[in-house]
Amino acid sequence: MMTIMLSVMMSTIISIMLMMTCMMISQTTTMDREKMSPFECGFDPKSSARMPFSIQFFLIAVLFLIFDIEIAIILPMMTTMKTSYLTKWSITVTTFMLILMLGLYYEWKNNMLEWLK
Repeated sequence: MMTIMLSVMMSTIISIMLMMTCMMISQTTTMDREKMSPFECGFDPKSSARMPFSIQFFLIAVLFLIFDIEIAIILPMMTTMKTSYLTKWSITVTTFMLILMLGLYYEWKNNMLEWLK
């Protein structure tokens, strides 16, 4: 019991210290025109620092991240097959794959994978 109390106290102290350190570090400073402008070797910038961002590129990047994470979830499924019931494991894997394929079909039908429109 004493070990648990000590662990809780230490984790609380460490998290409070981290929060206070972050608060001290992230105090806002006064922003003036010079600090807000982009730095280009002392010269005035030739174009706007805020370039428009392609929403289509953002969607493709999010889709890549989603499928990348799903692959990281699929890989350990092979090792868990040995230690779990085969019917429960196969239902879980089939449901997971079905959700993935339905998501991909939805993205395909809504032309979310088209780069040029």
